[in-house]
Amino acid sequence: MYSGKLVFAQLMDRLPLQTFWRCVKRYPGKYPTLTFSHLDQFLCMAFAQLTYRESLRDIETCLRAHASKLYHLGIRGGIAKSTLADANETRDWRIYRDFALSLIQAARKLYAGDDFGLELKQTVYALDSTTIDLCLALFPWARFRKHKGAVKLHTLLDLRGNIPTFIHISDGKLGDVKVLDLIAFEAGSFYVMDRGYIDFARLYGMHLAQAFFVTRAKSNLQYRRVYSHPVDKATGLRCDQTIALTGQKSAPDYPVHLRRVKFYDEKHDKLLVFLTNNFDLPALTIADLYRCRWQVELFFKWIKQHLRIKRFFGTSENALKTQVWIAIAVYVLVAIVKKQLKSDASLYTILQILSLTLFEKTTLNQLVSVSMNISSECEMSNQLNLLAMSLLVVERDLFPEKRTGMRREIEGYGSDQSICANQDSWEDNA
Repeated sequence: MYSGKLVFAQLMDRLPLQTFWRCVKRYPGKYPTLTFSHLDQFLCMAFAQLTYRESLRDIETCLRAHASKLYHLGIRGGIAKSTLADANETRDWRIYRDFALSLIQAARKLYAGDDFGLELKQTVYALDSTTIDLCLALFPWARFRKHKGAVKLHTLLDLRGNIPTFIHISDGKLGDVKVLDLIAFEAGSFYVMDRGYIDFARLYGMHLAQAFFVTRAKSNLQYRRVYSHPVDKATGLRCDQTIALTGQKSAPDYPVHLRRVKFYDEKHDKLLVFLTNNFDLPALTIADLYRCRWQVELFFKWIKQHLRIKRFFGTSENALKTQVWIAIAVYVLVAIVKKQLKSDASLYTILQILSLTLFEKTTLNQLVSVSMNISSECEMSNQLNLLAMSLLVVERDLFPEKRTGMRREIEGYGSDQSICANQDSWEDNA
């Protein structure tokens, strides 16, 4: 099916184009798009994400260098910096938001049966935000502080596959807790979040929606103990309590009982206190659920490192949101391809392959298979090098007179090992 096609074309062929054009028709624009369509814009921006382009000029130069292949990439319009800039400025960013959300729905179906470390049938979400710093002089609409600009990326992450299901882009001033007003909570699902989202009126609304939350308790929490459940302190648990809030404001905001779980994290020497409205799960599972919240932090780290959402190609709000949503669409598309190919390679590995082979005609299956073989050989080489180096170190310690002559040999094994190790410097199982 994909024989003789460029890798970029193989990837983009997996896009649901009928859905894309429905999104375009939903938000009609004021300017003609005959010479440079919305699809041309999307493909150029997706190309920029996959190849780590730095600017619109960089995109133009790189694509024009492959002018004879543009038709085979699916790009029909002429490539010019000004044309792409105008498209990002004027075409409604909601087109690409809706399209990214459609890809997210498809990805969630593919990852619905995946395990994320806990034996739970319910859907578990991690909620958090990340701040992207901006120059206030260039982005005056994104005011954060007096002399500083920023936008916030509020994200709800489905832990099965690490797929973002809700994304809200705001200026830097929007408080995290206000995002709870924008989320449609699913009955029976778990929402894991940090202390920044504690607002008992909003949490009670989540409770009335029959959704469960797990969060950290603040140190100034006012409550009375209603009942204490027995715990096994050997597991790290210190208490499992049913409590009632007694604060002047919190008590009327949350008029029903809560569950308070205290857990000692021996690894980090921290005593953690969790609040939840779920009374059925074991107390240790509640602590494990909060530990899973770290996946959303890894997601932010991943997209900041491997996608273009920190350096923007335009300064308007529309251009910024367009770029972010297309970046999310590319991330989800790669996740879909990974699942369709039934590959054990990480998203980072697949992205690295794509960035180097977009103009090749090898099939995606072959590329991913070759990369996995190389990774396996590299891992085996690392293990052999470590064994050999360990034996040399033991021999050096037993025979001190040989130390000088063996130093270079030991260092040689270390350098060989690092060559392979550098290939997987930041692995991710998303």
